Amino acid sequence: MRFSKLFGKTLREAPAEAESASHQLLLRVGMIAQVAAGVYSYLPSGWRVLRKIENIIREEMDNAGGQELMLPRPSTPCLSNTNQVP
Repeated sequence: MRFSKLFGKTLREAPAEAESASHQLLLRVGMIAQVAAGVYSYLPSGWRVLRKIENIIREEMDNAGGQELMLPRPSTPCLSNTNQVP
């Protein structure tokens, strides 16, 4: 598939609210998009990169004899007293 046909579009300049270099680059190349304040979505190219990284880690863990597990994510009200981001 051509890059010009992807859902996300690239930006010429980094948005003003992006402070770190990595955040600016992820927004500029169209890997993530801001949905709301502090909430981002993976666009198709970013999701593809994330899956590739997961597969590399999974293969290395399998070779080392490791095990994969998934832990539950605590709900937001549980964390509201500690002021921690989930």
